[in-house]
Amino acid sequence: MPDQDKKVKTTEKSTDEKQQGITIRDYSDLKRLRCLLNVQSSKQQLPAINFDSAQNSMTKSEPAIKVGGHRVRGQWHESTEAVELENFSINYKNERNFSKHPQHKLFQEIFTALVKNRLICREWVNRAPSIHFLRVLICLRLLMRDPCYQEILHSLGGIGNLAQYMEIVANEYLGYGEEQHSVDKLVNMTYIFQKLAAIKDQREWVTTSGAHKTLVNLLGARDTNVLLGSLLALTSLAESPECREKISELNIVENLLMILHEYDLLSKRLTAELLRLLCAEPQVKEQVKLYEGIPVLLSLLHSDYLKLLWSVVWILVQVCEDPETSVEIRIWGGIKQLLHILRGDRNFVSDRSSIGSLSSANAAGRIQQLHLSEDLSPQEIQENTFSLQAACCAALTELVLNDTNAHQVVQENGVYTIAKLILPNKQKNAAKTNLLQCYAFRALRFLFSMERNRPLFKRLFPTDLFEIFIDIGHYVRDISAYEELVSKLNLLVEDELKQIAENIESINQNKAPSKYIGNYAILDHLGSGAFGCVYKVRKRSGQNLLAMKEVNLHNPAFGKDKKDRDSSVKNIVSELTIIKEQLYHPNVVRYYKTFLENDRLYIVMELIEGAPLGEHFSSLKEKHHHFTEERLWKIFIQLCLALRYLHKEKRIVHRDLTPNNIMLGDKDKVTVTDFGLAKQKQENSKLTSVVGTILYS
Repeated sequence: MPDQDKKVKTTEKSTDEKQQGITIRDYSDLKRLRCLLNVQSSKQQLPAINFDSAQNSMTKSEPAIKVGGHRVRGQWHESTEAVELENFSINYKNERNFSKHPQHKLFQEIFTALVKNRLICREWVNRAPSIHFLRVLICLRLLMRDPCYQEILHSLGGIGNLAQYMEIVANEYLGYGEEQHSVDKLVNMTYIFQKLAAIKDQREWVTTSGAHKTLVNLLGARDTNVLLGSLLALTSLAESPECREKISELNIVENLLMILHEYDLLSKRLTAELLRLLCAEPQVKEQVKLYEGIPVLLSLLHSDYLKLLWSVVWILVQVCEDPETSVEIRIWGGIKQLLHILRGDRNFVSDRSSIGSLSSANAAGRIQQLHLSEDLSPQEIQENTFSLQAACCAALTELVLNDTNAHQVVQENGVYTIAKLILPNKQKNAAKTNLLQCYAFRALRFLFSMERNRPLFKRLFPTDLFEIFIDIGHYVRDISAYEELVSKLNLLVEDELKQIAENIESINQNKAPSKYIGNYAILDHLGSGAFGCVYKVRKRSGQNLLAMKEVNLHNPAFGKDKKDRDSSVKNIVSELTIIKEQLYHPNVVRYYKTFLENDRLYIVMELIEGAPLGEHFSSLKEKHHHFTEERLWKIFIQLCLALRYLHKEKRIVHRDLTPNNIMLGDKDKVTVTDFGLAKQKQENSKLTSVVGTILYS
């Protein structure tokens, strides 16, 4: 009877174990592996290979054989332990919660034995065949998917040993070639360190071991999986400021830029994310500049992959805080590319992948890329697009701190492009929509701070909304300062929102010409003065943009009656003809044509890309900045050259030379404009009339 009871209990136990997901055979295999691992290396009959020699076991390859198989000549049989390790890695390749498994104690004992009797046992490592050590690493990596085992590895002191082994294998691999076992070991070790670095409190363990230095060196790896493993580990580390600082002290940026320039899409994606995090450190931003990274980064803006674009744009946000880099971004066409993304006329590609999901590897340590091709819902794509557009607004916000950059944003129809983003979007994710509106309002507010742009904004908003917009103040970066503005806008009734939308459409520079004057299409109103208006125009048969001044001949300044007006106009036209024919200087505006139509005088001239010197003064004052002495000399010398040319060579006096008639363009190129009051002095004659701005006379 007792024997029968015992038999029943065994059957019950077996059934219970099966219900819990583990068979008797599995249980026996685990116990056998535990016993094998608890055998000390001195008792095992392993070939002697010196770990410290140049051809150490860490890189010494043994021929790959089938489980339980043997070499063709039958000279030796694979060890029982190696077979059991491989079986373990196959059986538990999809397991992630070992600490919650029915046999969790057995798993913990196996892990402890792997660390104590294999990983940190120098005697065993020195003697173990290369493929045997690789199988130990694979099993360690699988078990370390469970965070509990990561803490055990640290408590047993295994992280330092692992970092040391990785450095040795990496040096051998980078120096002598791509032996397959070396590649496989590096893939597994990089993924182990990624798992450790994924948890905030454990990142210091990795940097203390010095593993981050080897991971940086492995960015030069030729094998894609080694490179991806290193990128994932470094990206997880860089989430913490202390670790980020240590990584940035190494020479990392040159390799990152090389990957961004030449490698596959996934490598670029991970590299951009890592560089985005590292750019919080000043020395990294300086290295991006030193290694001419701006053209490389801007070339990536042509990509259609949303998450790659998002990371690259946020890199630009950080590096353009440097004034020289900000100018470089404009010169390389960065402003046009950012506005092109914002216009939303491209089909972007997105996916669900994140650093966390990308770090999921199969049993051999190879990255799983299946999720990169998963289809997203229109809602998810829309949300990812909002995030990218918000990043572009942030980049433009930083760029427009440079007045010439700000002017180019306006010239490229940027106010219209950004203003369209403030309109409410009836999407499910209100938080994403509202955040994008905040970023768009901030970019507009920074542009408004440039005095020349202010009349443009008065046409956009109703009075109460405009007051809130004004009250935020100049150059306020805190995004929360724009939340009240967004809330107010979103509460407006449909008719009011429709009016704002119409106001935004009215400033679209690419809309059909409002009218034609002579042979010129009127594109935009640039400003008004005492004698008339200035428009941006394009000739019917051409593509070049020009400026055209419209002078109202009925202006009292030309005379009280028709005779006086005709006389004044005749003199003006004659004078402009002289100027048009004679002025050819890089610092003096070019005049192309004058003509009369409908009692108005039209003067066609060069369109100067830039902003008046007076606006630069106002802008610097608001930002509490100053001109550098170098800039002052550069501007002053160009002014002197322009005046020497006018006075000495052409005998022309400008008579209205104010900061508002001196334009600063790209690289502070000076152009003297507005010769409406200029006079050419004849031989033996004197200039007696008092005209122009008296304070500058």
